[in-house]
Amino acid sequence: MSTAIVTGGGRGIGRGIALRLAKDGHAVAVVDVNKAGAEAVAAEIAEAGGTSTALACDVTDRAAVFTMVDEVAGELGSVDVMVNNAGIAQVKTLLEVTPEDLEAIFAVNVYGVLYGLQAAAERMIEQGTGGKIINASSIAGHSGFDFLGHYSATKFAVRALTQAAAKELAKHRITVNAYCPGIVGTDMWDLIDERMSAYNGKAKGETLEQYSQLIALGRVQTPEDVAGFVSYLAGRDADYMTGQAVMIDGGIVMV
Repeated sequence: MSTAIVTGGGRGIGRGIALRLAKDGHAVAVVDVNKAGAEAVAAEIAEAGGTSTALACDVTDRAAVFTMVDEVAGELGSVDVMVNNAGIAQVKTLLEVTPEDLEAIFAVNVYGVLYGLQAAAERMIEQGTGGKIINASSIAGHSGFDFLGHYSATKFAVRALTQAAAKELAKHRITVNAYCPGIVGTDMWDLIDERMSAYNGKAKGETLEQYSQLIALGRVQTPEDVAGFVSYLAGRDADYMTGQAVMIDGGIVMV
């Protein structure tokens, strides 16, 4: 049985990915800074007959990430799929962004992805059986969004890391790809919707409704929509795919 790690797995998109990978037959390590959230998702997997474990980890702490990967390998036998999903958002104009804002968002969205990539790749190389590293980017990693400029910068950075890692790790039979969601009905988008009101004067829910009109398929995305694509990236059908950051957004950004 292959083992998958999902960071930020305690809620939202991460929860959807963890549940789907377990359904696909992977043993899943649900990792979150909030241990209770990780345990709740791991319990859902166990109740459905899957194999799971829950770990608390702050992805901004490099040593903690490496320790977490070692613990997963020790408990579940290997690390075959690494989903660097943990991320945060901030809503501000670029003129308002502070050094503290940059440090916080880059620490999670960029450093956290790189640390997870490093730890997983090291383990996969040692195992000698290849692997899949899957990173969370965004449509904001293809097109910069106003009021989300520094968030967009982190997601552009994830695309660069994904491409470079794909080239460096190919000789080890490790593929590296990214998924780029759009407007997903999660706590993160609730936060964006709420914070946007300070800039556009719209009532709660109106910003989400406005942005949702950009979706060609006509509905807000669900975590399960994202999880279905991550399932593909984690599976054998994606063995010849690497270095890609693919939009799964219902048709907002098209290239």
